[in-house]
Amino acid sequence: MVGSSGAGLPADVPGAHPLRLVAVTHGAPSAENREAVIRLVDGVASERPELDVSISFVDAANRDVAAALAAAAEPDAVIVPLVLSAGFHVRTGLSLGLDRIGGGAQLADELGPDDRIVAVLARRLDALGLDDEDAVVLAAAGSNDPRAVRECFETARRLAHRLGRPVTVGFIAAAIPRLPDAIEMIREVHPGARVVVGAYLLAPGTFYDSAAGAGGDLIADPLLLPGEAAPHELVDLVLERFAAVDANDWEPA
Repeated sequence: MVGSSGAGLPADVPGAHPLRLVAVTHGAPSAENREAVIRLVDGVASERPELDVSISFVDAANRDVAAALAAAAEPDAVIVPLVLSAGFHVRTGLSLGLDRIGGGAQLADELGPDDRIVAVLARRLDALGLDDEDAVVLAAAGSNDPRAVRECFETARRLAHRLGRPVTVGFIAAAIPRLPDAIEMIREVHPGARVVVGAYLLAPGTFYDSAAGAGGDLIADPLLLPGEAAPHELVDLVLERFAAVDANDWEPA
């Protein structure tokens, strides 16, 4: 299970300060959401047992993100945001949290866009029995941050390339086109086609429930599920984001 599992040293830095990986996710998770995300972090801890791996759930609606992060992370932590696109909470809240922590704490990049995420999305869609005539819509959470919105469109482009068919983006909140509008547009352009929704969402929760009720014919599972081990692609991705943090910043103990 997630928790302190021993101190690990960067491979190329003998005697370096122990590294801690703190996975951070925001929102008010349901029991299913929490279990699904914990399975990902458990997978990371199992893959790298020498690391001290932990997780922090930050309810961004009711707490100061920076203060919550400062309370959860140590000065030598690498914070890996478990978000698919980096909006305000990553670029502002978590960055301010690093300032409050001080020391050598560092922030890794967000998870997406990445072809490993696309591989899992494609597998979720294939599990529905995707037909050649189906129209695919990628349901994304949405953000007020234009860069995060562009990242969602980039994921849709990569998914379209992998599937060999167009993929339309629909946002659940904060950005346009909204998911119900995107589905309605497809029905007008392709009458009679089955509309299949791919969930560009990390885990079950309020956004997934909204996507399921947006008017599509079928919806794929989110990337993580409470009843199964996290896909190996996502475990690898978290570890890669962790490893990409500049090890030269770590000082010998």
